[in-house]
Amino acid sequence: MAPLLIGITMAFVLLIVIRPELTRARGGRILAFFPLFMLPAAAGAIGGYAHLEGSKQTRFCLSCHVMTDYGKSLQIDDPSFIPAAHFQNHRIPTEEACYTCHTSYTMYGDVTSKLRGLRHVYVYYLGKVPAPSDIKLYSRYNNRECLHCHEGARSFEANEVHNADPTVMAAIKSNETSCMTCHSDVHDVGKLGERKFWKP
Repeated sequence: MAPLLIGITMAFVLLIVIRPELTRARGGRILAFFPLFMLPAAAGAIGGYAHLEGSKQTRFCLSCHVMTDYGKSLQIDDPSFIPAAHFQNHRIPTEEACYTCHTSYTMYGDVTSKLRGLRHVYVYYLGKVPAPSDIKLYSRYNNRECLHCHEGARSFEANEVHNADPTVMAAIKSNETSCMTCHSDVHDVGKLGERKFWKP
């Protein structure tokens, strides 16, 4: 769609350059307004939307070399390893795996997250890129990312550990007790050399 708008814009601009007298009349000025202002704005908006949608893809996230080890961690052959178990068993959409679990603090969340995403681009091209094992979350992982899928699921709601004490489930759902307290095997890219990998 954006290439079509760009082509139409170029055709209109060329027409105005070849026949500038068209802009003398009111209709001509209106005609000039669209290719010079409206069509470029529409093409930019459509292109921006397409790129943001494309940036939800797992392959986009893993295209940055510093994230390669995080991609490898999705293939660890261990059912207790949270990212790998979710990815390999299609508990999350595999084509949007990173986005699904990390929407609150990646490029796809609120304005702050988008600004952080731009900071990542800046660091990648102009700063010092950290080692994969040095990458840390900006803030504590919020249970809402887990509860988005697990809340209401029988395996979560009826779990013996979650229900051993009546306060535990309430604390998990209110984010007072982190899911990561018990489910701490997350990515752990510093120890990939010690892991066995599943080959799909």
